[in-house]
Amino acid sequence: MGRLSGKIAIVTGAASGIGKASVELFRSEGATVVGADVSDGADVRCDAGDEDQVKRLIEGVIAERGGLDIFFANAGVSGGFASISEQSAADWAEILRINLIGPFLAIKYAAPHLKARGGGSIICTASVAGLRSGAGGAAYSASKAGVINLVQTAAQQLSGTGVRVNAICPGLIETGMTKPIYDMARERNQESRIGELNPLQRGGEPTEIANAALFLASDEASYVNGQALVVDGGLASSHPTTRRFDVRML
Repeated sequence: MGRLSGKIAIVTGAASGIGKASVELFRSEGATVVGADVSDGADVRCDAGDEDQVKRLIEGVIAERGGLDIFFANAGVSGGFASISEQSAADWAEILRINLIGPFLAIKYAAPHLKARGGGSIICTASVAGLRSGAGGAAYSASKAGVINLVQTAAQQLSGTGVRVNAICPGLIETGMTKPIYDMARERNQESRIGELNPLQRGGEPTEIANAALFLASDEASYVNGQALVVDGGLASSHPTTRRFDVRML
């Protein structure tokens, strides 16, 4: 018996990285999983920040698979490291649409179905960048801080339903999103410096985040609700970095 035996799950951002690893792990633990992404490589196409598409995704899975127990709202974009003065309102709107409105839509449309089955688990990918500055661009960091507060608020609003809502805050993980960082380090023969700011002094692997998602999706986390689980090698214990900008931009 797998840890998710008999469960039906949706994972967004499933074509690569954390999402792909989570789909594979959930399936290995007995779940029926539908992976969704805007890119090739997932089971279905879905823009996680589009309300109609998310609604249709959930309704389609329930109609075809017979229900829904787990939704892992993992899809996200980085937005780069441009400063506040270099970004437009349109840049922010698109990053927030995918990174924050996406999890909101997952909760809005998945929660009633999970409630009808007696409960379930919704997991949202946040980031250590949402905890404090120094780990991401301004828009990205703000969107992930919003995710952390969103799961707390949602957990409260879903009191008594049996639906648990939690977030995972990854540190530096090698995915398609972080590929430029890893590529640059390798080109400069500085791969050994990747992750040097955390106490484990290494970057993480998608499977390490997938393992955290598996725990939160499973009955082992039956008393974990409204939390942001940090999986970052210890980076958030200090965030010992700062990025200085020209004060003249203010």
